[in-house]
Amino acid sequence: MNTEIHHFDDLLDIARAQRERQRLLFVFVGTELPENATAEQRACFEDGDGGALVPLMCADKLPEDVASFDALLAESQQFEHPSRPWQLVFTAALGGTTTDAPAESDVGPVLDRMVEAVKTGMLDSYLPFNRKGEPVRLQGRSGD
Repeated sequence: MNTEIHHFDDLLDIARAQRERQRLLFVFVGTELPENATAEQRACFEDGDGGALVPLMCADKLPEDVASFDALLAESQQFEHPSRPWQLVFTAALGGTTTDAPAESDVGPVLDRMVEAVKTGMLDSYLPFNRKGEPVRLQGRSGD
């Protein structure tokens, strides 16, 4: 099976094909300009680049409950604040057993860790996607 992810829908296909039942976890984030931002950082931010990642909302879904990225996007828009739309969604999968997906009670602590990871910039364990469902490679800047 091809495990390359070129779009969010590839992630759905991979999660659905796993032997163990999966639960997908999502942290939707926006960006904001830090209070102590430099003039250069402010200019970049105004051009739509840079800023600090800020968790806006979380969700968990069984793969079979997400028809496609477009469906996830439409559902997320019902919950986002119009003046603060999410810009990236960080994803992770929580594995269960061959017969049972992870219990919803197991999800909270993992989502809490994901939110904290976003706040601290420890994002290597998560797959970020933009609002088009495309995977995003995050790059730090020197001096950030």
